[in-house]
Amino acid sequence: MHHIVATIHDVDGLNLGLFILRIAVGVIMIAHGYNHIFRGGKIEGTAGWFASLGMRPGILHAWLASATELGAGALLILGFFNPLAAAGVVGTMAVALITNHLKNGFFIFRPGEGWEYVGLLVCTGLALGAMGAGEWSVDNALDWDWTTGITGFVITAVVGLGGAAALLAVFWRPQKKD
Repeated sequence: MHHIVATIHDVDGLNLGLFILRIAVGVIMIAHGYNHIFRGGKIEGTAGWFASLGMRPGILHAWLASATELGAGALLILGFFNPLAAAGVVGTMAVALITNHLKNGFFIFRPGEGWEYVGLLVCTGLALGAMGAGEWSVDNALDWDWTTGITGFVITAVVGLGGAAALLAVFWRPQKKD
């Protein structure tokens, strides 16, 4: 009997942990997307910033990144299409890492902001892709077994990292240093 209770307790703990992680990363992503569209310089300011990083045309990438962050965040919170939601996190943060943060060193508190924060989000997205959304999710309610394990991880990695690499190869044109 003790073994059954411990097993149920462990599963609930895992599901609680995945739920907390999905909510936290989902809220962070929604906040990023919202901020890009409605705060500071709004979408036009985001477009100018993206263009200054070499992402051309800036307005296209401002909308793509913002929409991806909003959509991925919402899907993570729901636990719906988890590998694709996690891929949205991986892709947008991988692009941010390469275009803006990598050159500034590791620590986020350094001038220009280092890559520790976006790097952690990339790894968290990959981990969520592998672990799945857990039992407390729409994916589980739909009995989608393709959204977890190695299949979920591969989908997340290919779509997220592959999408980021393709986007950078086609659109990233940073200014040359003299």
